[in-house]
Amino acid sequence: MGGREQGFQGDDATGGERKPEQVPVGPPDGATAAAAAAADSTRTGTVAETSGTDAAGTTAPSDGADHDTRFFGQPWALAHIFGVGMWERFSFYGMQGILLIYMYYSVADGGLGIPEATATGIVGAYGGTVYLSTILGAWVADRLLGSERVLFYSAWVIMAGHIALALLPSVWGLGVGLILVAVGSGGLKANATAVVGTLYSAKDPRRDAGFSLFYLGINLGAFLGPIVTGFLQSNVGFHWGFGAAAIGMAIGLTQYSFGRKQLPASSRIVANPLPPNRRGVMIGIGVAGLVLIVVLVLTGVIRADNLAGIVILVTLAATVAYFSVIVSSRAISGDDRSRVIGFIPLFIVNVGFWSLYQQQFTVLTIYSDKQLDRTIFGWEMPVSWVNSINPIFVIILSGVFAAIWTKLGDRAPSAPVKFSLGAMIMGVAFLLFLPWANGAPNSTPLLAIVMILFVFTIAELFISPPGLSVTTKLAPERFHTQMVALYFLSIALGTAIAGWLAQFYNPEDEVPYFTILGGIAIVLGLALLASVKPVLKLMRGVR
Repeated sequence: MGGREQGFQGDDATGGERKPEQVPVGPPDGATAAAAAAADSTRTGTVAETSGTDAAGTTAPSDGADHDTRFFGQPWALAHIFGVGMWERFSFYGMQGILLIYMYYSVADGGLGIPEATATGIVGAYGGTVYLSTILGAWVADRLLGSERVLFYSAWVIMAGHIALALLPSVWGLGVGLILVAVGSGGLKANATAVVGTLYSAKDPRRDAGFSLFYLGINLGAFLGPIVTGFLQSNVGFHWGFGAAAIGMAIGLTQYSFGRKQLPASSRIVANPLPPNRRGVMIGIGVAGLVLIVVLVLTGVIRADNLAGIVILVTLAATVAYFSVIVSSRAISGDDRSRVIGFIPLFIVNVGFWSLYQQQFTVLTIYSDKQLDRTIFGWEMPVSWVNSINPIFVIILSGVFAAIWTKLGDRAPSAPVKFSLGAMIMGVAFLLFLPWANGAPNSTPLLAIVMILFVFTIAELFISPPGLSVTTKLAPERFHTQMVALYFLSIALGTAIAGWLAQFYNPEDEVPYFTILGGIAIVLGLALLASVKPVLKLMRGVR
């Protein structure tokens, strides 16, 4: 699913090429700070080497690894990160499974009665803000607190957000809850993978299996969350569903609170501490930013009906700024500059992919509510349960894709080819809606949506797993963090666009919507496929 974490092996100390973990998962949710994971794993080894002690584990001699094998052959400390990651995804996707219908259902049906177009825009803006927040979470970890502490505090913020959604009334509860969950999820996304990386030395043969186990927990949470919250929403009300998300996060946080002391000291290292004389300036900038946002809200510049557009504009501005800073830097070589320029076509295609893929939480939710026949032997399946289909396919197919890429080795398609295929397959998935377009309410068979989400997953596994991997390979040595930020900006931009596009969806005239968006994605993929040779030339040896 969108937003699921990605783990990658770190570079060696000399800044060599990063090799992707065999953990083919999505960003939402995602997604996450692969560069941070790599940096942490490298720092772990460095600390061990320089100190001659076990800097990262309980029994390691000097290689920086935790040689404990009590958790399915992995360090026992992984169980604590596994737990908090699973319950965070349970709460995140559980809440998101009922969020849109909560907003547009009438007050009589337990909702807020917000117009559908506005509600989908809010969902898109919220999703985009989650990925924008990963940049903030990574910065705070690198400059102020370290990855482990940011993960811990972020979990508290997430739980507070779900409690707000469960207990606070009307749109105020919605606003407070979504802001807290978005900021907290961004912080946790940006650092959970990094903390897992500190459990292993760079050459520990268990790294791939450890990240795969962590990824399994994420997808278990993503699968179970919508089922539990959807059942509660259907039977006792929305706020019980939000309350279940809060309880799930509380369980994960409780487990993690008891186990966090077992994590290696390297997980708390602040990689690039902010000088004390600059902290006041940064606090001032942060406060000024918050005040500006409050003023814009109170003056009506930022409104519920234009949130998605604002997030799109902010993300575009940040994207242009990041690309400009990197490309114009005198600190990079000509090859580095060429590689960054070669990343631009991949960035554009990635935005296009996520703008369709993330409609699982906007258009597909509306479609499942109104067009899908959810009746199974006389029982009506909750709307949110549709969001549990994709994680099942990801769990099943990710290992298949990992095996295929491993088997192919150097014969595997290059990153531009994978991106182009992913975009085209995503376009085909949208065209698959057409046989049932403009049908009567509840006329689309459930098996059709299962088939379409299967194609969604195939597209995801082509384009999402290579994303951070190729980003870190193309990044100039001095701009690894900024390039990872650019990758997350592409997801943020695509997610916000997904919310903005949903306003054009009309259940009574679906053909233009699915045809145009599906066609655009296919054309985008074909354009990149036709440009593979010049793009690879710009990438200067990176595939």
